[in-house]
Amino acid sequence: MQPSEISEVLNRPLSRELLARDLTRLAYVAEDGTPRAVPIAFVWNGAEIVMCTPKNAPKLPALRHNPAVALTIDTEVHPPKILLIRGRAELDAVEGIPEEFLQSNSTYQMTAEQRVVWESEIRSLYDGMVRIVVTPTWAKLIDFETTLPSAVEELVRQRDERKDA
Repeated sequence: MQPSEISEVLNRPLSRELLARDLTRLAYVAEDGTPRAVPIAFVWNGAEIVMCTPKNAPKLPALRHNPAVALTIDTEVHPPKILLIRGRAELDAVEGIPEEFLQSNSTYQMTAEQRVVWESEIRSLYDGMVRIVVTPTWAKLIDFETTLPSAVEELVRQRDERKDA
Protein backbone atom coordinates (compact mmCIF):
# COMPACT_ATOMS: atom_id res chain seq x y z
CA MET A 1 0.00 0.00 0.00
CA GLN A 2 1.39 3.40 -0.96
CA PRO A 3 1.88 6.10 1.71
CA SER A 4 -0.67 8.34 -0.04
CA GLU A 5 -3.27 5.55 0.13
CA ILE A 6 -2.58 5.04 3.83
CA SER A 7 -2.90 8.78 4.47
CA GLU A 8 -6.17 8.90 2.56
CA VAL A 9 -7.65 6.15 4.76
CA LEU A 10 -6.31 7.59 8.03
CA ASN A 11 -7.47 11.13 7.23
CA ARG A 12 -11.12 10.18 6.70
CA PRO A 13 -13.37 11.72 9.39
CA LEU A 14 -14.39 8.30 10.75
CA SER A 15 -10.73 7.18 10.92
CA ARG A 16 -9.81 10.34 12.84
CA GLU A 17 -12.69 9.63 15.24
CA LEU A 18 -11.45 6.08 15.81
CA LEU A 19 -7.86 7.28 16.21
CA ALA A 20 -9.07 9.48 19.09
CA ARG A 21 -10.36 6.48 21.06
CA ASP A 22 -8.69 5.03 24.18
CA LEU A 23 -7.84 1.46 23.25
CA THR A 24 -6.51 -0.52 20.37
CA ARG A 25 -5.99 -4.24 20.15
CA LEU A 26 -2.36 -5.02 19.44
CA ALA A 27 -1.75 -8.32 17.65
CA TYR A 28 1.71 -9.84 17.48
CA VAL A 29 3.45 -13.22 17.48
CA ALA A 30 4.66 -14.35 20.91
CA GLU A 31 8.07 -15.92 21.38
CA ASP A 32 6.51 -19.40 21.42
CA GLY A 33 5.15 -18.76 17.92
CA THR A 34 1.51 -18.41 18.96
CA PRO A 35 -0.59 -15.32 18.21
CA ARG A 36 -1.47 -12.73 20.84
CA ALA A 37 -3.96 -9.87 20.79
CA VAL A 38 -3.97 -7.51 23.76
CA PRO A 39 -5.92 -4.34 24.48
CA ILE A 40 -3.60 -1.42 25.09
CA ALA A 41 -4.02 2.34 25.45
CA PHE A 42 -2.62 4.41 22.60
CA VAL A 43 -2.13 7.88 21.20
CA TRP A 44 -2.19 8.85 17.53
CA ASN A 45 0.28 11.68 16.94
CA GLY A 46 -0.71 12.28 13.34
CA ALA A 47 1.86 9.90 11.88
CA GLU A 48 2.31 7.07 14.39
CA ILE A 49 0.42 5.02 16.93
CA VAL A 50 2.28 5.24 20.26
CA MET A 51 1.62 2.73 23.05
CA CYS A 52 3.50 2.50 26.34
CA THR A 53 4.20 -0.59 28.39
CA PRO A 54 6.29 -1.63 31.41
CA LYS A 55 9.94 -2.46 30.73
CA ASN A 56 9.31 -6.06 31.83
CA ALA A 57 6.23 -6.69 29.64
CA PRO A 58 6.26 -10.16 28.02
CA LYS A 59 5.38 -8.64 24.64
CA LEU A 60 8.72 -6.80 24.38
CA PRO A 61 11.03 -9.76 23.65
CA ALA A 62 8.47 -11.00 21.11
CA LEU A 63 8.34 -7.60 19.40
CA ARG A 64 12.13 -7.42 19.31
CA HIS A 65 12.20 -10.84 17.63
CA ASN A 66 9.33 -10.13 15.22
CA PRO A 67 8.23 -6.47 15.02
CA ALA A 68 5.34 -7.09 12.60
CA VAL A 69 2.08 -6.04 14.27
CA ALA A 70 -1.58 -5.47 13.47
CA LEU A 71 -3.90 -3.07 15.28
CA THR A 72 -7.68 -2.96 15.48
CA ILE A 73 -9.58 0.08 16.73
CA ASP A 74 -13.34 -0.36 16.72
CA THR A 75 -16.67 0.63 18.19
CA GLU A 76 -19.12 -1.38 20.27
CA VAL A 77 -22.25 -0.49 18.30
CA HIS A 78 -24.02 -2.10 15.35
CA PRO A 79 -22.86 -1.89 12.71
CA PRO A 80 -19.33 -1.64 14.06
CA LYS A 81 -16.86 0.88 12.72
CA ILE A 82 -13.44 -0.72 12.38
CA LEU A 83 -10.01 0.66 11.60
CA LEU A 84 -7.39 -1.96 10.77
CA ILE A 85 -3.70 -0.99 10.71
CA ARG A 86 -0.53 -2.95 10.04
CA GLY A 87 3.03 -1.87 10.65
CA ARG A 88 6.30 -2.60 12.43
CA ALA A 89 6.83 -1.91 16.11
CA GLU A 90 9.81 0.21 17.03
CA LEU A 91 10.74 0.03 20.70
CA ASP A 92 12.02 3.05 22.59
CA ALA A 93 12.96 2.60 26.27
CA VAL A 94 12.58 5.83 28.21
CA GLU A 95 13.20 6.93 31.78
CA GLY A 96 10.18 8.04 33.73
CA ILE A 97 6.64 8.14 32.40
CA PRO A 98 6.27 9.03 28.70
CA GLU A 99 3.89 11.88 28.01
CA GLU A 100 2.04 9.61 25.57
CA PHE A 101 1.16 7.26 28.43
CA LEU A 102 -0.44 10.10 30.36
CA GLN A 103 -2.21 11.32 27.21
CA SER A 104 -3.45 7.85 26.27
CA ASN A 105 -5.24 7.61 29.58
CA SER A 106 -6.60 11.15 29.60
CA THR A 107 -10.02 10.32 28.23
CA TYR A 108 -10.89 7.80 30.92
CA GLN A 109 -13.60 9.12 33.17
CA MET A 110 -11.74 10.22 36.30
CA THR A 111 -12.41 13.09 38.60
CA ALA A 112 -9.57 15.56 39.05
CA GLU A 113 -8.85 13.98 42.44
CA GLN A 114 -8.81 10.47 40.97
CA ARG A 115 -6.43 11.63 38.24
CA VAL A 116 -3.99 13.05 40.82
CA VAL A 117 -4.02 9.77 42.75
CA TRP A 118 -3.65 7.73 39.55
CA GLU A 119 -0.68 9.79 38.31
CA SER A 120 0.99 9.59 41.71
CA GLU A 121 0.57 5.82 41.75
CA ILE A 122 1.91 5.50 38.21
CA ARG A 123 4.96 7.64 38.99
CA SER A 124 5.70 5.58 42.12
CA LEU A 125 5.39 2.29 40.22
CA TYR A 126 7.41 2.88 37.03
CA ASP A 127 10.98 4.15 36.84
CA GLY A 128 10.69 3.94 33.08
CA MET A 129 8.63 2.47 30.29
CA VAL A 130 8.97 1.33 26.70
CA ARG A 131 7.24 3.26 23.95
CA ILE A 132 5.93 0.97 21.20
CA VAL A 133 5.78 3.12 18.07
CA VAL A 134 3.98 1.87 14.96
CA THR A 135 4.08 3.74 11.67
CA PRO A 136 1.22 2.41 9.53
CA THR A 137 2.27 0.49 6.42
CA TRP A 138 -1.32 -0.57 5.60
CA ALA A 139 -4.75 0.63 6.69
CA LYS A 140 -8.38 -0.21 6.02
CA LEU A 141 -11.53 1.43 7.32
CA ILE A 142 -14.67 -0.71 7.48
CA ASP A 143 -17.96 1.07 8.14
CA PHE A 144 -20.41 -1.47 6.65
CA GLU A 145 -21.96 1.35 4.61
CA THR A 146 -19.30 2.40 2.11
CA THR A 147 -16.69 -0.25 2.92
CA LEU A 148 -16.97 -3.92 3.85
CA PRO A 149 -14.57 -6.70 4.81
CA SER A 150 -12.99 -8.10 1.63
CA ALA A 151 -14.75 -11.50 2.01
CA VAL A 152 -18.15 -9.78 2.25
CA GLU A 153 -17.28 -7.57 -0.75
CA GLU A 154 -16.59 -10.77 -2.72
CA LEU A 155 -19.93 -12.31 -1.65
CA VAL A 156 -21.79 -9.14 -2.71
CA ARG A 157 -20.03 -9.25 -6.09
CA GLN A 158 -20.94 -12.94 -6.55
CA ARG A 159 -24.56 -12.28 -5.59
CA ASP A 160 -24.76 -9.40 -8.07
CA GLU A 161 -23.30 -11.60 -10.81
CA ARG A 162 -25.92 -14.30 -10.10
CA LYS A 163 -28.70 -11.68 -10.33
CA ASP A 164 -27.35 -10.38 -13.65
CA ALA A 165 -27.04 -13.91 -15.15
